[in-house]
Amino acid sequence: MPRFVVTAISALVLSGGAAMAGDARVGDLAITDAFAYATPPNAAAGGGYVTITNEGNTADRLIGVRADFAAAMIHESVAGTDGVMRMQHLPGGIEIEPGATVSLAPGGQHLMFMKLDGPFTAGEQRTVTLEFQNAGTVEVPLDVVKR
Repeated sequence: MPRFVVTAISALVLSGGAAMAGDARVGDLAITDAFAYATPPNAAAGGGYVTITNEGNTADRLIGVRADFAAAMIHESVAGTDGVMRMQHLPGGIEIEPGATVSLAPGGQHLMFMKLDGPFTAGEQRTVTLEFQNAGTVEVPLDVVKR
């Protein structure tokens, strides 16, 4: 068997197969578990969620998000003094320390999409561009799933 075939097979076996949908890499950062919930037909906004692992020795920061289907920002949910949850923009982004994993998840830090050009439909993918201070930019497919 040719050497390159053995190498390719070994790489697939050791990695557990191909990358899952919604996974991406840029620099020392691994982006996994990227998804968004399906939205009602007339929804004006939706959220996106990802897990970012910094496999390097230097901190990085998620500083921006872009989408061609909506205005996009980095947000977090916080409890107000009245106990009501509110969302606020994080203009400074989100720090990812070396060796750390940061989960952007429902009820916490997340990607916010406003002025949607149409609903998120379960089974489709929407692509966003994440911008990191050191690693640069990467396109990440968000799998749209049922809530």
